[in-house]
Amino acid sequence: MNMIKNKVQLIGHLGQTPEIKKIEGGKKLASMSLATKENYKDANGEKITDTQWHQVVAWGKMADFAEKYLVKGIQVAVDGKLVNRQYVDKTGVKRSVTEIHVHELLIITPKK
Repeated sequence: MNMIKNKVQLIGHLGQTPEIKKIEGGKKLASMSLATKENYKDANGEKITDTQWHQVVAWGKMADFAEKYLVKGIQVAVDGKLVNRQYVDKTGVKRSVTEIHVHELLIITPKK
């Protein structure tokens, strides 16, 4: 039986310049939002654009790459895996988030 893998590939535009953080042990991470769009026609024949926002996280050398080359608005291709995590926000409420942890990242339209 083949192993089923946790893999996601997206092409979209960055909604923000990556936010860079250094965490314990000096490890670097870059977090950013990625917009993907799908166009279709509804039952009345009207064009609909559906935009989905995805949280993307890059670690280590990928975070270095993101810090150096990525800016708001550019188009990128992301290859990674889905990670679900929970945290407690500033008001004490438990929250859940799904992120894409990057394995590979390709710039499709470079920064100007």
